[in-house]
Amino acid sequence: MTATAAPLDWNEIDTVLLDMDGTLLDLAFDNFFWLDLVPAAYAQRHGIPQSAARERLRRRFEREAGTLPWYCLDHWTRELGLDLLAMKRGQRHLVRFLPGAREFLAAVRALGKEMLIVTNAHPDTLAVKAEETGIDRLVDDVVCSHALAAPKEQAAFWTELERRRPFDRRRALFVDDSLAVLAAARGWGLRHLRAIRRPDTRRPPRAIVDFPAIDGVGDLLR
Repeated sequence: MTATAAPLDWNEIDTVLLDMDGTLLDLAFDNFFWLDLVPAAYAQRHGIPQSAARERLRRRFEREAGTLPWYCLDHWTRELGLDLLAMKRGQRHLVRFLPGAREFLAAVRALGKEMLIVTNAHPDTLAVKAEETGIDRLVDDVVCSHALAAPKEQAAFWTELERRRPFDRRRALFVDDSLAVLAAARGWGLRHLRAIRRPDTRRPPRAIVDFPAIDGVGDLLR
């Protein structure tokens, strides 16, 4: 059974921390890129079937899942021998906001809350998506885990974020689609947490039991 979130009391919130991919932007782009486009290019480069390429890459990705290199475009460019940044730029027209996300950002800004995007995305990936959507201009700041030398799955990320941009963790809302990241945030002491049930519009909503869940950030305004 999904843990549906109770209505949010915005009077208890000063700071809004938002994941980017799968929370504000449709994860369909990233899933297509890493699960379809990259395996196809890798298969062509090595002269192997796409199914074999997909399985080989899956094993390599799983070995580094949740670490900073896993999110590093430079790392995988070297490892795979593919110009991943050029590939992302070539498909950037597919980057889209999730339903209601742009309206949510405008509404939260109107409430006068501090609003930060906190993302594991590599800075070059952020640049491509910002160029396409202007998402960086809709919030007060964007913080990449690469700048803090730790992914969001580690307490070190949150400690360094608080040091650089002080906020009251008891009066901060954090929204993410990654349950591992949400668990790290909860362990660190963030009080208000919400999980995204439908990060990829091409896929059905997920059943989430460990965190209060919403279909999309627009639900937080109801």
